[in-house]
Amino acid sequence: MERTLAFLKPNAIQRSLVGEIISMIEEKGLKIVAMKLLLMNKDQAEKLYREHADKDFFDGLMKFVISGPVIAVVLEGSNAVKRLRHITGNTDPLEACPGTIRGRFGVTVRRNLIHSSDSVDSAAREISIFFKEEELIDYVRTIEGEF
Repeated sequence: MERTLAFLKPNAIQRSLVGEIISMIEEKGLKIVAMKLLLMNKDQAEKLYREHADKDFFDGLMKFVISGPVIAVVLEGSNAVKRLRHITGNTDPLEACPGTIRGRFGVTVRRNLIHSSDSVDSAAREISIFFKEEELIDYVRTIEGEF
């Protein structure tokens, strides 16, 4: 079973969209195996977005993601990375499909509510920034089969 990271940014929390965003993710069959509210520090932010370090928006992104509480969520399911990316939608809310998280709730490209891992390798690296292995809960949902 594949795992991926969803990271709800400060504006998702400030706009009281956490429940709706999590519901959209769960409705697509992804299972939450870990979740925490935290204040991301600069080191975590730089590790999470290291591939963007040389881009013009990096400094603003760093200030934004450490500006308030965030929620990190580990999700599990078949094709979890691809499914979450599909639910998340295009980075630019104006280009995102209407039924996606960014299409429904996004306002600007720079503050687009949610981060989702772009590959299985990235997901493993990103999950380790926020969670220890023992914090990931392995369980069977009653809808998945016998106990």
